[in-house]
Amino acid sequence: MQFQTPANDAAESAQVDLPAYLKRVGYAGELQPSLPVLQALHLAHATHIPFENLDILLDRPIRLDLPSLQAKLVNAGRGGYCFEQNTLFCSVLRQLGFSVSPLAARVRYRTARVLPRTHMLLLVDVASEQWIADVGFGADGLLLPLAMRTPEAQPQFAWTYRVIEEEGLWVLQSRMDSFWMDLYAFSLEPQQAADYEMASYYVSTHPASRFVQSLTAQRLSPEVRHVLRNRELFEDRGDTQSVRMLADDDDLLDVLKHTFGLRFPAGTRFKCR
Repeated sequence: MQFQTPANDAAESAQVDLPAYLKRVGYAGELQPSLPVLQALHLAHATHIPFENLDILLDRPIRLDLPSLQAKLVNAGRGGYCFEQNTLFCSVLRQLGFSVSPLAARVRYRTARVLPRTHMLLLVDVASEQWIADVGFGADGLLLPLAMRTPEAQPQFAWTYRVIEEEGLWVLQSRMDSFWMDLYAFSLEPQQAADYEMASYYVSTHPASRFVQSLTAQRLSPEVRHVLRNRELFEDRGDTQSVRMLADDDDLLDVLKHTFGLRFPAGTRFKCR
């Protein structure tokens, strides 16, 4: 697999085509850098652009320069993983006048191992507070920004989150039944584009990476989370969960189209390890 080298100066100075982006996420509201606008844009992005790793399984490079992200996530109607999603969202927010600091986290969800910092999230200063904005964690992630400096539970529709301090780190947690589950841990050290290029190269090419080993597509809404892992399709409505096995590759393409809005030509096959 080829990989994109760090973006050049021209690409770094590029801007998002805002009208196209806003149409992609179905947003037609105000655009001033305020908390209500941040909340509305976050919800619109999280519910319209799915989380997915399909290019990796098609041996296509993952590019993090803004023109490539615009072409893929906005113009082509595709999704992506955290580095793609949050790089795009960060650029949109900055273009609208928000103060944004890109951060990095160690994922703790579904693992007991200490992992490298392979998740991108954003810290936004608005309304005299700091907010976690993260449209790239997938179906278990946030629908709305989360207040940073409070340990209190913060409901988001059928799901609840909080941020706690832990030995110089901050930990994002999701409540599962009667206990709190760690999603990821992060520090407040701002990251650079080169940091994300290195981390993205690891998760998109290393044989041990879950994104290299298996297929996933995930989509959120206030009512339901849909998660596809290889041939298993999960549906989570907060109080009820269900799962079904897909019949074959054609069924997979049909689910990608109708459940996740991801369209591929008939006969497309993904190289799951």
